[in-house]
Amino acid sequence: MIFPDIEKLMLLVKKAAQEELLQDFGHAEFEYKEDGSVVTPADIAMQNRLENELKQHWPAYDLLGEEMTVEEQLAVVSKGGTFWCIDPLDGTSNYTAGLPFFAVSIALIVDKQQQLGLIYDPVRDEMFTAIKGQGAYLNGQRIEHSNTKLVGRKPIIAEIDLKRLPKDLTVRLVSDSIFASQRNMGSSAIDWCWMAIGRFDVYLHGGQKMWDYAAGSLIFSEAGGRSVSLDNQPVFRGQLEVRSVLASHDESLFEYWHEWVGIPIKNS
Repeated sequence: MIFPDIEKLMLLVKKAAQEELLQDFGHAEFEYKEDGSVVTPADIAMQNRLENELKQHWPAYDLLGEEMTVEEQLAVVSKGGTFWCIDPLDGTSNYTAGLPFFAVSIALIVDKQQQLGLIYDPVRDEMFTAIKGQGAYLNGQRIEHSNTKLVGRKPIIAEIDLKRLPKDLTVRLVSDSIFASQRNMGSSAIDWCWMAIGRFDVYLHGGQKMWDYAAGSLIFSEAGGRSVSLDNQPVFRGQLEVRSVLASHDESLFEYWHEWVGIPIKNS
């Protein structure tokens, strides 16, 4: 396989995001999809542009995009091989409301394994990248392990998506006060990247599609983080959806939460 030129990919994504997304930020009209999520003309325009440009530069690779039909998505995943997995606008609800937390996410999947991840936040002009086995980078600078900020054994900032977690776990999280402070940024791509750079200490999410976590979980793991699904399996294993995930940069914090959530410690 001829590996893509990541510098070319970075330039392509940055230019597309600045031209297709920033101009309508906070002013875009939107519609509801069948699953209740929001879609804007910017989602469609960005996906079409990425699809055209990725095919132009790397015609041999298939493409899986969020704005494709479920049947089309399943066909790409079932076929396997090599394909791009893209979310043209992760954080669409934020985008329509004028909240500056959204990003473009692209992963290259080869034989059900992540090989490359790229996430671009056009508001902050932050480009997170990773190639499997080569570390993670922010704007070309390697991401180094950061110190976790704790109050006792509680993370100061925990990124938690309460609405998709099992009800009993949600009740425990609220009642047991296991974290000092909690956030939800509304963009899975940004969540993973901010975990990688140390802006959050623990990540607990109730469910993501492949385009939500394919690039981000690779960037996070290449930055030295640990993650696991709540069924005690690796987060990425080539499936279209993962139900729940737990992640942390800090070894002892990860194991403490791992045990508290009720997952036998087995996988990293």
